[in-house]
Amino acid sequence: MPVVILTDSASDIDASVRQSLGIVAVPLKVMFGAETYLDGVTISSSAFFDKLKQSHALPTTSQPSPLEFAEAYKAIYEQYGSDVQIIAILLSGSLSGTYQSAMIAKSMLDENMDITVIDSRKASFVHGMICVEAAKDAKAGKGKEQILDAIDRYLDEVQVYFIVDTLEFLQKGGRIGRASAVIGSLLNIKPILTLDPAGYVAAFDKVRGTKKALNRVLEALQEYAQGQPVKVAILHSSAHEQAAELLERVKNEFQVTESHLEQIGPVIGTHTGPGLLGVVMVKQ
Repeated sequence: MPVVILTDSASDIDASVRQSLGIVAVPLKVMFGAETYLDGVTISSSAFFDKLKQSHALPTTSQPSPLEFAEAYKAIYEQYGSDVQIIAILLSGSLSGTYQSAMIAKSMLDENMDITVIDSRKASFVHGMICVEAAKDAKAGKGKEQILDAIDRYLDEVQVYFIVDTLEFLQKGGRIGRASAVIGSLLNIKPILTLDPAGYVAAFDKVRGTKKALNRVLEALQEYAQGQPVKVAILHSSAHEQAAELLERVKNEFQVTESHLEQIGPVIGTHTGPGLLGVVMVKQ
């Protein structure tokens, strides 16, 4: 029986990778005032960050509706047939109503449809990388239960740390308090952020300056990797050169078997702003 991986656009998977692996992505929306864009469909990452730099007001985001998820589920059934099995791996329910919409959509459809909906408790290419691995397993002919077991392991083990250039966007988006943002900016403090087990943005450490912050991130990842082979993704927002340099450093310091270099998309970029650098890592 075919297994199809479905996700949301906030997984920040490159379109060519999605197409090659048959991953379906339901787009979230980004609003600049009265203008509404479909994430990754009617606005690209680069166009979004160009627009963000020129905008006086912070954009807002919105999850897909249950109807949009229901249409995506039905389209998969029409394409693959009634024996298809769908695994939906979605943006953290603590950060967005996307997971809830997907669950409501499932309840709207025939209960015989085989749809498993997972709250990844992750965001951006953190759950995106897990979607990619799951889709590779599906393409290799692995069964649904075997794929779900691998997803569970990745969700439990995956490590993510990221550094933002400014705390302004997280503060305006309600992800951190105003006092933290002001103090951080004044002292050039670069908080190292992560996602906690419940899927919220959480502080891991505070370091003065980007260089020291990156050193601290790699130190934490060495403790996790313990010299074992790892898969890695470097995430960035309008910081491609720094991200490429960071990827080379990670390849030199770790036993990397697979790597990705990904620009985060409009939805996640709304809350982080430009200048983000992040590292995602999971043991092979």
